[in-house]
Amino acid sequence: MNSASDALADADDLGAGAAVLEKGGASRGDGPERLAWDSRFRRFVVIYLPLAIFVVVLLFPFYWMAITAIKPDDEMYDYKRFNPFWVYHPTLHNIRVLLFETSYPHWLTVTMTVAFAATALSLLCSVLGAYAIARLRFRGAQTVGLAIYLAYMVPPSILFIPLASVVFQVGLYDSPIALILTYPTFLIPFCTWLLIGYFKSIPYELEECALIDGASRLQILRRITLPLAVPGLISAGIFAFTLSWNEFIYALAFIQSSENKTVPVAILTELVTGDVYQWGSLMAGALLGSLPVAIFYSFFVEYYVSSLTGGVKE
Repeated sequence: MNSASDALADADDLGAGAAVLEKGGASRGDGPERLAWDSRFRRFVVIYLPLAIFVVVLLFPFYWMAITAIKPDDEMYDYKRFNPFWVYHPTLHNIRVLLFETSYPHWLTVTMTVAFAATALSLLCSVLGAYAIARLRFRGAQTVGLAIYLAYMVPPSILFIPLASVVFQVGLYDSPIALILTYPTFLIPFCTWLLIGYFKSIPYELEECALIDGASRLQILRRITLPLAVPGLISAGIFAFTLSWNEFIYALAFIQSSENKTVPVAILTELVTGDVYQWGSLMAGALLGSLPVAIFYSFFVEYYVSSLTGGVKE
């Protein structure tokens, strides 16, 4: 009798063990699928969702400018009948008014001239200063480099007051030359700091070999250092051109006549009559004014990122 009950108990234990093993096997079989689902969900939350939000926030202003530039006035102000985020009857009237009934092409020419001239002047000074700090060994070189970068941190809203006094005294008020000469005050510090880091990433042994062969410092700079530092020069040029193109405070303070204004100032001061804002032409001018900078970035973005990495590394 006891042996029969023991046999039944053993059978029950074996059945329970088999059920546990079967349940454990099922849970192990579900493990990889659950881990894969968790991994996909985590990747979506950590990577794709923030990236999508960033792209939408970044591109929405351009989308809003584009649809406003081609909207007729009735769609622009009547939100009860028309969705503000869409265009039902696109028109080129606003762009035509901007290009043919205002001085926008001339403002664009002035802005491009000032941006290119200020960028060239800033790059020339920055290359010489960065090379001297990075390669010429003198006491206080690191302190000078840090001071140059700290000068970039000074807000233009503080600098333009003494600069305005200088511009008035030398007789450059209401002249694009005033902008060409004042823009380097905030372009040179950052470009110099950026190029210092990039020049330090170039092996110094190359220059030592050139010095042994009798080359001067200017020859080394022109024939060895600058060809190797082309990515850094391109990124510094893009940075300087972008800031010059978008600068507002100096252009507003130093330029008065309509024909000498730059695009950022002109579209805000010349396309607003009293309390009437020509939103279609304003957005068209802002959109067309942002295209040159976007084109430059699209062509040279790899050089820009690589040189910034080199500058931060150093």
